[in-house]
Amino acid sequence: MANPNIINATSIYGKSAGLALGTSGSAIVSNPASSGKIIKINTLTVANIDGTNAADVTAYVNKAGVNYQLAWTVSVPADATLVLISKDTSIYLEENNTLYLYASATLDLQAFCSYEEIS
Repeated sequence: MANPNIINATSIYGKSAGLALGTSGSAIVSNPASSGKIIKINTLTVANIDGTNAADVTAYVNKAGVNYQLAWTVSVPADATLVLISKDTSIYLEENNTLYLYASATLDLQAFCSYEEIS
């Protein structure tokens, strides 16, 4: 099925997801092929829960097998939060797109994503 026309959406569901980041790419939000949905990422924040050390975050969208970087080794200071995506910089995940994140240090960073599933 093709991506739906969001002007004619019949449902919009607010959702959220959290993820403790490791050192290899992990999916926080995925829109499978043939889902018949569009996913609008409204916010994506990354918090450094290590009280001493900064850690780097990398975020990317995989679109049908090709990775497109949103953030590349951006430093998140100790005990700080970084906003990667906000309402004024939202993105859409089309069918067969996935949003991935990873960190320079395992379990130092946690991500939280607020999104809408539109069909």
